[in-house]
Amino acid sequence: MKKTIFVITVFLAILGCKNNSEVKTDTSSNKVIPVKYPSYVLPSLNEWKILLGDGTYVDSLENYQKEDFFYVENEDNVDWVVYKTPNSGITSRTSSNTRTELGQKKHWIPDVGGKLTGTLKVQQVSTTGDANIASSFSVVIGQIHSDEGHENEPLKIYYKKFPGHTKGAVFWNYEINTKGDNAGRWDFSTKVWGYDFAYLGENATAYPEEPKDGIELGEEFSYEVNIYKGIMYLTFASKNHETVKFTKSLIKSDFASKKDIPQQVIDNYSAKRKVTEEREIAYAGEINYFKQGAYNQANIKTGSKTFEGDIAKQYANGSYTEVWFRESSLGEGTAPKNNKF
Repeated sequence: MKKTIFVITVFLAILGCKNNSEVKTDTSSNKVIPVKYPSYVLPSLNEWKILLGDGTYVDSLENYQKEDFFYVENEDNVDWVVYKTPNSGITSRTSSNTRTELGQKKHWIPDVGGKLTGTLKVQQVSTTGDANIASSFSVVIGQIHSDEGHENEPLKIYYKKFPGHTKGAVFWNYEINTKGDNAGRWDFSTKVWGYDFAYLGENATAYPEEPKDGIELGEEFSYEVNIYKGIMYLTFASKNHETVKFTKSLIKSDFASKKDIPQQVIDNYSAKRKVTEEREIAYAGEINYFKQGAYNQANIKTGSKTFEGDIAKQYANGSYTEVWFRESSLGEGTAPKNNKF
């Protein structure tokens, strides 16, 4: 009789899962447990491909997951898609940072534009690194990447938290589309909550003051990136913070002459390289696409521990980043409703 009930339970569970999940059996209790795929939680995943932190590349995400990198967690009856990646693994040809990150299949130019939204919480950033290197302890959770020219990034949305701090920061960087070669490349960073990319420790082990208006690990927030007729409109929202909005042209440079280069950039980069200007038309006419997930900025160059690339050891010792999304969407860019959009 028990065997018959178990078989019927399995059959009903499989029917209930439809095409969005599978089932597994808990051998200790003989209970059938539905396993949901990320594509069940985020319907727009059919518009993306993904690169995982172990180098796995997948271009069809319907009914796809991978343990320890890209999967679903349920917390308080809410499903979240988990993006997890170590400090050291296998990554793309243009980066030394690992990622479990989506890449948009559709490409566009700024004049055509598009829209990306995300509601998320960062659960983990690397607990080791050099406090005087800007990328330490941080993860990029959304970006625009160029697929032409220098292949620069007109937008990178960061979360960063220093060890020992309860609150971290959300900020966004704009990378200039350099005139001539790309040797003088630099990012201009803008604070959303907490601090910006230029906020560093006095030395490798001296952390700066914790921000009073920062975002904690596990605290939910959202962003919208709306590109309409070449203008980027950014909106950041959180239950416990004021909504913050920004406007930035992607088709006309703010940094086309030396006098326009921000002091922040001069202070951060001039000792490392010759700081050069941006081309006057910025990213106009250049093919771009959105990215979203967990793009780990911690690696051996930031003084972060990597345990010789052993992913299991990195996960066990805090040398990884983990980001959870419960909502995400892609769409066409839309006109702002007013000057404050």
